[in-house]
Amino acid sequence: MLRSSTSGIRRTLRVLRLGFGVALVALACGCTSLLISDKPRDPSTIYAPDPRVQADPAWPTVPWQLMIASPTAPRPIDSLRIAVRPSPNEMQIYKGARWAKSPTTMLEDALLRTLEDSGRIAAVARQGSGIDPDYKLVLDLRRFESDYAQASVPAATIEVSAKLMDARSQKVVASRTFLEATPAASTGVPDVVAAFEQSLASITRGLAGWTLTNGASPAGAPAR
Repeated sequence: MLRSSTSGIRRTLRVLRLGFGVALVALACGCTSLLISDKPRDPSTIYAPDPRVQADPAWPTVPWQLMIASPTAPRPIDSLRIAVRPSPNEMQIYKGARWAKSPTTMLEDALLRTLEDSGRIAAVARQGSGIDPDYKLVLDLRRFESDYAQASVPAATIEVSAKLMDARSQKVVASRTFLEATPAASTGVPDVVAAFEQSLASITRGLAGWTLTNGASPAGAPAR
């Protein structure tokens, strides 16, 4: 009688253990399905503005070297999300659209390439490149957004504060704020991106010419 009862208890415990194991497997599969879903994320279109700026014949040719410091920007501005300002106190993003590079990287790349391709400067390089610069260009990106500004279509708005500094004395030779706002052809994201490319080209052209001119002026002669 005792042996039969003991055998029944053992069988019951085996059944309970088996059920518990099945439950654990099911729970694990459930958690995995939450982490790895068969449903794909919302697709995003990646945009990569690539402005090509021709040198202005009025730009001077200079014998000095320039280092472009890595531009700074607040985190909400320097994002891969494309920012849009539907009203003065509201900031949103375009759903399903992203930048290929951050706005500060786009600005630095465009300016570096423009100055290099211009042939108007002895040498220009990024910060940490190892050159011995005469000047340092410090850039603060303040705005990089699609701004409706109470209009029916937005304008691709870019604002940059620039300081040209003597690399040895750290004296500010010149400073200026650049602002470009190019209206988009429509509210569609591709047209907005095209407007950003135009604004970025205009900002880059202005920065390049201003840098070369102010470094070449007598007041901007680098200290030795």
